[in-house]
This record gives sequence, C-alpha cells and structure tokens, in this order.
Amino acid sequence: MEWPTFFEPYEQAVSELKAKLGYLKHGQLKNGARPVEAVTGRVKSQASIEEKIVRRHLHEDRLALDLQDIAGLRIMTKYIEDIYTVVEWLRKRTDFTILEERDYVVNAKPSGYRSYHMVIEYPVQLYSGEKKVLAEIQIRTMGMNFWATIEHDLRYKHGDIDEEMAKKLTEISEQTFALEQEISDIRG
Repeated sequence: MEWPTFFEPYEQAVSELKAKLGYLKHGQLKNGARPVEAVTGRVKSQASIEEKIVRRHLHEDRLALDLQDIAGLRIMTKYIEDIYTVVEWLRKRTDFTILEERDYVVNAKPSGYRSYHMVIEYPVQLYSGEKKVLAEIQIRTMGMNFWATIEHDLRYKHGDIDEEMAKKLTEISEQTFALEQEISDIRG
C-alpha cells in the first residue's frame, strides 16, 4: 500500500469540508442563537487503519468502501436540539451526497455513546481527475463530546476496561444526557 497516495484525497476532503462546514458557526436561528460551537476534522492515522485491517479482517483493496470514517468531521453544538438543526442544514447541501444517517442521540449505543452520524460521499478534484471519497460527519453536543473523548481514551488508549468501569461510564453518559436535557428545558 502506498500510504501517502492513499491518504491524499482524504486529506483534501477533510481540509475542504472543515472550511465549508466551518461557516456553519456563523449560521443563526431566528432568535439570533448560533447552534454550531465548533467544527473539527481529522484523517484516521495509518496505525489506526492497520489495526482495523487486522481486527476486522479487511482487505486493503476495499478500504475506501469498508472504512467510512477515514475522513472524519465533528460538529459540536451547545444544545441537544441544535444537533437536529445542523442535520437539517446538512441535508440541504448540494456539494456532497448523504449515504447513511445513524441517530445515536435518541438511540444511544449500549456503552452510552451518543452522537448523530452521517456518512457522505464527497467529490475531490485531484490531478488525475475527480475521486469520490466517503467521510463521516458526527454531530454532537459539547457534553456528548466530553464523554466520548474520555470513554475513547479509557477504552482504546489505556486498554480494555472492566465491566464495572463500563457500567459507570454508561451511567455517566446517562447523567450527562439528563443534564443536557435540563439545560435545554431552561433555555426554553
């Protein structure tokens, strides 16, 4: 695998999408509120891809199809309801095609993970011509992002977590979501 060549369209897609979606921070609702707090992006590391190849028994020739999150964007909001405002904004865009949507906000994963995921097909213009790449956009609140960052660090960077810690993390996720719902209620 020629990794620099492989990563090129994904790096371009993340760069372009960060710039384009970064403008969402300036979008306002009728009441003047700005739903988007931050937009970040990354290209999955070679080491992470190689680990997934082994763990999921993937073939290098199919990575562009089997890994939908090589290019990843994250849009963070203050409030839960703002997630769905951003989803509607993204659905109206014509510069990419939405292939799949998964709502883990309402339907949290068993671990407690919450976020709204969109898999898109985005065209990049290379010297060799247009190439369509898959990218994943995650839309979540800052609270959901805090929990996901900590959980990911504990689970994947410090080794597997035991059942008691997993249960505690799920409880913390539920508490965080309940707090965010209360904040949304206060907001009105």
